[in-house]
Amino acid sequence: MSEKDQNLESRLYKLTAKIEVNPEDAGLYFERAEIYAQQNQLAKAINDYDLVLDLDPENKQASTKKEMIQTILRYNNTDIYASPNTDMDPWLE
Repeated sequence: MSEKDQNLESRLYKLTAKIEVNPEDAGLYFERAEIYAQQNQLAKAINDYDLVLDLDPENKQASTKKEMIQTILRYNNTDIYASPNTDMDPWLE
């Protein structure tokens, strides 16, 4: 594991501990979501962005980041043989 990865893991551990003490702090969830996104753990990032939006529905950064990740997932997971007339994965909406 690289030094950068170790640093991110350490920050995740500390943030998770802080969240347990203060679960109503949207900023902590946002910071953790950013780390998950850096680690390409996109589902976990979306979950934390959702928690930010539950606590702070007007948070434009979280909303934008979540939409960006959903777009990336939608693009990466599009079946090249799928009918163009069908909707994408509904869980991404």
